[in-house]
Amino acid sequence: MRQDPSNQQADAQRILNDAQDRADLKRAVALLETPSITARMAALAGAPIEFGMSKLPNFAHSRIQKTVHSALHKAASAALWTVKDVPSKGSSTKTHKLAAAVSGAAGGLFGIAGLAVELPVTTVIMMRSVADIARSEGFSVSDPWVQAACVEVFAFGGNSKDDDASESGYYASRGVLSELTKNATKELVHMVGHRGAEQVTHAYAKKQAASWLAKLIDAVATRFGVIITEKTAAQIVPVLGAATAATMNVLFTNHYQDMARGHFIVKRLEQKYGAEPVERAYRELKSGVPTLVDGAAAA
Repeated sequence: MRQDPSNQQADAQRILNDAQDRADLKRAVALLETPSITARMAALAGAPIEFGMSKLPNFAHSRIQKTVHSALHKAASAALWTVKDVPSKGSSTKTHKLAAAVSGAAGGLFGIAGLAVELPVTTVIMMRSVADIARSEGFSVSDPWVQAACVEVFAFGGNSKDDDASESGYYASRGVLSELTKNATKELVHMVGHRGAEQVTHAYAKKQAASWLAKLIDAVATRFGVIITEKTAAQIVPVLGAATAATMNVLFTNHYQDMARGHFIVKRLEQKYGAEPVERAYRELKSGVPTLVDGAAAA
């Protein structure tokens, strides 16, 4: 049930009047509304992505999509369930960037041929980093909805010049996934949360939970696959070699670390205030609309 608009505004104002929560949300806006990863890659490559896209062989697009789907599924299994569940423990972002750089350098030596080997490794590294950041924001990575939120991060490409001025890149991406995420997460929480005495019931619940998460991964993989195709195209630019491929992977990892940090700050505030007030406050901070926090307090 949606909250009354006047209550939403009151709660949004509470966020903006709280110095720490306002600062956290402002940081999330800055992270999530950065230039798109496509624009960043083009700047690094020193040429438009379209140049590399024109050089990709026809078979590459479908092969990349298949590789991305497989990589995300493997990453979820290998990363989300192996990160130690210690909420609020600090994240190791530099370690993950270094690992991604090594993986990118190795993959850069083999071009498209090395993608099937390099991408799963890099995706696992990034997924672990995302889960690590979720944990550092106080979330339990054993919770099904947190695992789903980790997967969601890979659907966020950053703000694009094509986004409608009234709709942020972040909330536009969340909107695309909202129905599936809502249904999948609801089902995950319901099934995993009901620990029946019967072992067979528990086993069935785990199987169904995995099935729902797989559906979410497939939806995210479609969007992530577009970004990976553009990344592959950028690396075809002649001046790029193994060293620049490593730099590209660091850029890529840094981008999704930023998306994860912003996403889980928003999620943390949503737990405290509710989703709608946080979205309203987010939009006000993004647009720079003056609020009562800068003037007289509401009566």
